[in-house]
Amino acid sequence: MQDKQYAILWKENFNNFISSLSKLHKLAAPVFKGYNNYAFENVRSGQEIALKYIPTILPPKKFFMPVHETLLEYDFSRGLKADAVTEYEEIILFGVHTCDIAGIQCLNMVFSEHPQDQNYLIHSQNIKIIGLECNEYCDEFANCHLMNTHLPDGGYDIFFTDLGDYFIVHINTQAGEDIIKDTGFFMSAQSSHLNELASYREKKQAIFKNELPVELDLIHDLFDRSFESRIWDDLDERCLACGNCTNVCPTCYCFDIRDEINLHLTAGKRYRVWDSCQLGPFAKVAGGKNFRTTRKVRQRHRYYRKFRYPMDRFSRYFCTGCGRCSRSCMAGIRLKETLKSLIGSKEGAKA
Repeated sequence: MQDKQYAILWKENFNNFISSLSKLHKLAAPVFKGYNNYAFENVRSGQEIALKYIPTILPPKKFFMPVHETLLEYDFSRGLKADAVTEYEEIILFGVHTCDIAGIQCLNMVFSEHPQDQNYLIHSQNIKIIGLECNEYCDEFANCHLMNTHLPDGGYDIFFTDLGDYFIVHINTQAGEDIIKDTGFFMSAQSSHLNELASYREKKQAIFKNELPVELDLIHDLFDRSFESRIWDDLDERCLACGNCTNVCPTCYCFDIRDEINLHLTAGKRYRVWDSCQLGPFAKVAGGKNFRTTRKVRQRHRYYRKFRYPMDRFSRYFCTGCGRCSRSCMAGIRLKETLKSLIGSKEGAKA
């Protein structure tokens, strides 16, 4: 019996599929960069793609909200003239892990709120996502089971799961169905394939287990009790305030607005660049007042922005368990260690 929501791609056809897809659309996928580092880059063949990889240096959010993006160009030399700028291109992202798909879902919620961020939304409308399931943990830094992001939960057009000799592919949108038809290398999934997928997911549950002794729905309560915990003092002493953790986070979205004006002061552009709540000047306001002067307060704010504040606003945690912040931290601050310390602290141990 066939299931129209699922298709099969035999691995012997994978390279042909990627080559065909790259001719139809601009295509980006994870590429090995050396020393256990990976990055989403433009590809044209299947041989370039890393099918097994730890999370890329930067998450795919860089395609949705570029590091540097022009918003407005103006020229006063010939009267008052200002034009909004929206630069975008149609692109397909292949091989996006479930933790990064969850991150994109978080950003979609943020930038769809009033007032909507049209630049982000236009990027989002022109990006197609092909997900790729993790068959095992990326490394010791991941906490995707705790955050319930180790299994697919929408947010993609099609989704690949490696079942040995073939990929079983879930078709989730009309755009995904078009990709299947346009490339022409897929077969309809049969009941036997779906049974194998169910068996694989059952085995996967034995591999992916809670990385910390706490249930997901209790984490927000843990942070309700931990605001004055001494754990934040430890982070104050260790943090270098470099901002690496926020730059690589798939759900951090803070940016700074800047103006660049020519020497005649007649024309220029307004653009935005990524910013970080971990940098000293970030919270400085008019009059020179800075309400997050210490690294302790800034680190605490970052954790609360992942595990507490979004629950009030979106009923969702904004940590996706990817482990990037821990991998990139030059001070050796590990998210799982911090959470474990909070759980074991006097405040965290309360009923």
